[in-house]
Formats: sequence, C-alpha cells, structure tokens
Amino acid sequence: MITAIWCAAFLTGCNSSGCLDNRNSLPLAGFYDASTGDAVSVSGLSIGGVGAPGDSLLADAGENIHSIYLPFRSTQDETTFVFSTKAKTNVAEEPDDMVLSDYVTFRYESIPYFASADCGAMYRYRILAVDHTSLFIDSVGIIDSLITNTDMERIKIYLRHDPTTDEE
Repeated sequence: MITAIWCAAFLTGCNSSGCLDNRNSLPLAGFYDASTGDAVSVSGLSIGGVGAPGDSLLADAGENIHSIYLPFRSTQDETTFVFSTKAKTNVAEEPDDMVLSDYVTFRYESIPYFASADCGAMYRYRILAVDHTSLFIDSVGIIDSLITNTDMERIKIYLRHDPTTDEE
C-alpha cells in the first residue's frame, strides 16, 4: 500500500504543468497587396530556404497561403528565402510559363534566451536589415524586429500583383 502511494506521489511529482508556450522563435510573415495594403492569399508561390539542407521547401505552388513561418538559422547571421512562381508569357516563341523568383535576405542577431525550467532555452532573433529583389515583391515591412516565441505576424511581404494570373 505504501509502495502504491509512493509511486502515485512520484508520478504526480514528475508531472509538471509543462511548457505551454511555443518553444521556437519562428518569424511569421503575411502577404499583402502593395496597392491596397489588404491581406491576400496566394496559391502559385513556392517558398524555400536558400542554402538550407536540401533547400528546404516551406510552401509548394499548389498551396493557398496567406502567411508562412520563415525559420532563421541560429548559427548564422543571415537567412535567404526564394519566392518562385510561374508567370504567363505572351510570347509565341516561349510556350511554357516563365518562372519568376524573388529573394529575400534577413540579417539578424541570434540571442540565446532561457525561457523557464519547463520550456528550456531557445533563440530569439533581432532583425537588423532586410534586402530583396523586386520582380513581384514590392517591399518587405518589419512590424517588430524582435522575433520571440510569441505566435504573431512580425513581417509583411507586399506583392505588386499576382503573377500567376493573366491580368496585366
């Protein structure tokens, strides 16, 4: 009987409230129309990490997305992502769709952070600069340069138009 009570107390003692917070600091980026500022969903966009193992694909062109997590590498001070889409061509000599790619590079500092005994340690990131090409990405806005494990959008990517449509 005492053994059963001790085991129950031991198991209860090991069961803590745990870490209910997100354990990763992942920047969340949303997509917006550059002319209106309205949030938009895009379906023809492939997004991948440049230089990541296997150039990791974060979103495939068939997915309809309005936001995406862009993981930073804690061992580096910059991470680049490629945003690619197919654009319709009106040139008779090129019957296939042309692939357009824009690159966005984030420069940041990695800040080790001890959250709690339950959550452990993680990295926070402070964005120092953003560079991008401009085929269809108009601009990139940073709402808050400190990326923590709080699940909130901190990056806005403004698109000039949807290059996957035939509109001009």
